[in-house]
Amino acid sequence: MATHSKHFRLVESLGDEHIGLEARAQVDDHLDTKIWLRLLACSTQIEQQIRQQLRTRFGTTLPRFDYLAQLDRYPEGLRMNVLSRYLMVTGGNVTGLTDQLVKEGLVERIDDPEDRRSWRVCLTDKGRTEFAAMAAEHEKWLIAMFQGLPAGSKEALYEHLGRLRVHLVQKPAEPEAGAAAEKRTARKPRK
Repeated sequence: MATHSKHFRLVESLGDEHIGLEARAQVDDHLDTKIWLRLLACSTQIEQQIRQQLRTRFGTTLPRFDYLAQLDRYPEGLRMNVLSRYLMVTGGNVTGLTDQLVKEGLVERIDDPEDRRSWRVCLTDKGRTEFAAMAAEHEKWLIAMFQGLPAGSKEALYEHLGRLRVHLVQKPAEPEAGAAAEKRTARKPRK
């Protein structure tokens, strides 16, 4: 239990203005709950900083940046449904964003050579140039955020998070069998 208390003091050292999602954690919470809240707090904090930087420096949003980043990885373009899956958003969101970016001259719709009923979306030269500038600064922001961590710690964190990802995919959370059994026993038999 002393180990858990030691880690919890780390949260207290952040102060009320920086505690964020970890404020939900209690000393006696299960370690898995604390890990989840800490991961969520770190992810949210990094995302907020990136969103602010993109807005301030480039007048753009994180979803637009992510959209352009996906297309940058695929010079031949992507089908809209594939882009939607990669971005983990609905097709409607991708269509709306595509319409905006086409108007701005950053992307273009081209015929899909493999399926004449489909479109591919790809970066224009202007889109590629603008994204390259954003991506270079984005990388600098991330380097600055993680600068105080020793290289070994970063490598270990990356490795552990990779193992967590694999574990989560291989063993997805299941509703507790106990909850289902309780519901069955709580029902009164019909006569």
